[in-house]
Amino acid sequence: MLWGNGPAAASEDTLPGGTIAPPGTTVYLPLVSQPLVTPPLAYVSVPVEGPPTDRSAATSPDLNLTVRGWVDAAAYLGLVNYNGDSDENAPQLDSLFQPARLPVFASTHQVYDWNWECNQPDGCRGELISKYGVTLLGMATVPGEPISIPRRNPQIYAGGFKAMVLYADEERLTLVYTRNDTPARGYLIHLEDLIVNPGLVDLFRQLDAAGRGHLPALRNGEIIGVARGSVLKVATRDTGEFLDPRACKDWWVDYRAQCTVQLRRPD
Repeated sequence: MLWGNGPAAASEDTLPGGTIAPPGTTVYLPLVSQPLVTPPLAYVSVPVEGPPTDRSAATSPDLNLTVRGWVDAAAYLGLVNYNGDSDENAPQLDSLFQPARLPVFASTHQVYDWNWECNQPDGCRGELISKYGVTLLGMATVPGEPISIPRRNPQIYAGGFKAMVLYADEERLTLVYTRNDTPARGYLIHLEDLIVNPGLVDLFRQLDAAGRGHLPALRNGEIIGVARGSVLKVATRDTGEFLDPRACKDWWVDYRAQCTVQLRRPD
């Protein structure tokens, strides 16, 4: 469900190909719908390093992105290049798709920050994260097409495991590229508006209820679900910070030659 009843949608400096957000704030609320039926696949788990999260995953603003929410943003629908260092081992978003591709960017959004100082210990929604003009990116999909994890070279556990599931429900997934039950270390990916494979959802719920000593783990190329509709949304984080998913130097390294828009990395 989408509501438009507030201040103007977030925007960034005018860039070629930019879009104009509709009047009023568009805030995401969970959508109740009948999902497509997909056959369950088998998944495995790995042991978690360190303590489990100290709050329910479903209500955690760090694990369930809908707790924070987001708004539409008026931003450039294409790759952008930032100054600064690049990590060749950052997760690559083209491999969400099979075969890997640079998709059409369909929408841009900004995620809300979280204020841990108010309403302790749970905190409350803060202002929009404005360090980057885009902190959630919508990518065009074909409904029902398979979705895999963003590939990464280093493994987190023997057997080729690259990522671990911190949260899963029928329409969203949160992946971390460590074995720590926290977004505060390493890379983290939020995926929204996909049909997560029921085998993965079931395994996550079993392990979550059992205390999160183990959590589901995934390899490059492993199917995690299918596109629910015409847009798949992704947010990218590093050591807790939300970054710009359009940044070619980080998340689209094979497409750097197509980066024609240069932005300054915020200090």
